[in-house]
Amino acid sequence: MTEEKVGTLVEEALKRKQRLQSLKRKKDESAQDKSITDKLPAPRFRSYKPQDESLKKIALEDAKAGDVEAEVQDQLEAATAKPVIEELDISNLAPQKPDYDLKRHVAKKLDKLTRRTQKAIAELIMDRLKAEQDLATAVNIGSEVSSKN
Repeated sequence: MTEEKVGTLVEEALKRKQRLQSLKRKKDESAQDKSITDKLPAPRFRSYKPQDESLKKIALEDAKAGDVEAEVQDQLEAATAKPVIEELDISNLAPQKPDYDLKRHVAKKLDKLTRRTQKAIAELIMDRLKAEQDLATAVNIGSEVSSKN
């Protein structure tokens, strides 16, 4: 039985070795492909001026010197002009409830305090019970104390 296990282990080792060799071949091939792309010529910056006479005429018609100056002047005037706001609705800017952010920040602290007060009330009731008071009177006294706060 151990000989069978050894035989399967050897077979698995051979398969693993073949897989590793195939992966290594693929890696080498991809490295060669990358080196081919590295040998490509660097791109040249080209002029975008038209070389055909008919295209030159169209390009010149599109960009006349006077038109460009007028266009730039219009854009400068538009940038410097201040927009006039007819009505400013303050209700859209202000929150609906002015103390909303305060309540949000205080809520965590209030939660802590309520837990602490409940714990303190429970401790007071336990102390009074230990002092051998009647259970009903201890609960009534505790509820009176919490209702006052």
